[in-house]
Amino acid sequence: MTAHQPLSPGRELRRSSQPRRGLSREEAAVYIGVSVRKFDEMVGDGRMPRAKVIDARRVWDTLKLDLAFDALPTDGEEVSNPWD
Repeated sequence: MTAHQPLSPGRELRRSSQPRRGLSREEAAVYIGVSVRKFDEMVGDGRMPRAKVIDARRVWDTLKLDLAFDALPTDGEEVSNPWD
């Protein structure tokens, strides 16, 4: 049995902080309630925003995720067709 490793100060701060503005890809998918695969599809087709880039890290802005989520159709609503 291995001893429990304490979290590094940075990870501990991240876990205990108030809600963050930037989320990893996996966190962003969980945030909107879909799988990572579906999230990638939604980013690819423009339903979800592209990531911000911080050095080599891709981070999704929760404010933009909220706006994109709000723009999704609601069950039972007629979806407008841009070709009409």
